[in-house]
Amino acid sequence: MAKVLIIAGDFVEDYELMVPFQALQMVGHQVTVVCPDKKAGDTLKTAIHDFEGDQTYTEKPGHLFGLNGTFADVVEANFDALLIPGGRAPEYLRLNAAVITLVQTFAANNKPIAAVCHGAQILTAANVIKGKRISAYPACAPEVSQAGGEYCDIAVTDAITDGHLVTAPAWPAHPTWLAQFNALLS
Repeated sequence: MAKVLIIAGDFVEDYELMVPFQALQMVGHQVTVVCPDKKAGDTLKTAIHDFEGDQTYTEKPGHLFGLNGTFADVVEANFDALLIPGGRAPEYLRLNAAVITLVQTFAANNKPIAAVCHGAQILTAANVIKGKRISAYPACAPEVSQAGGEYCDIAVTDAITDGHLVTAPAWPAHPTWLAQFNALLS
């Protein structure tokens, strides 16, 4: 089975971290979650985003998530795939040069990369989506286009695979998004 790396940060979307972490392990993959400037045993604060009829999503406190890996120890060659959850974390993680270099290395080696919701912000900052069909939370559409990707406005329950990239607009797409990602891992 595959060794999957998840890069997350404080105020990552709760479902977009918890569900993939558990589901990928359930099917037999080894999953390591890391955060820049944190080590195994440290925690992340998550946020729960929901759609309640407002002009944008609402945000509520989520859970504390215990990291099982140390970002400073990550070597791309030790992993088969990368997963990037959304929430507010990608907004600032994309400013971290080590995160960007790591994503670029996964992409250069054509390893499967899954991103959901605002996770596309890291892909755009890493400049790894040119010519690719990408889904993301609709607010990320301008960034996807500016980075040379083709933004795909799909149903919130759908996902898109283009080569080694699997993307989805938000957590309601988990069944489709994770199934497509898992297919690339086998």
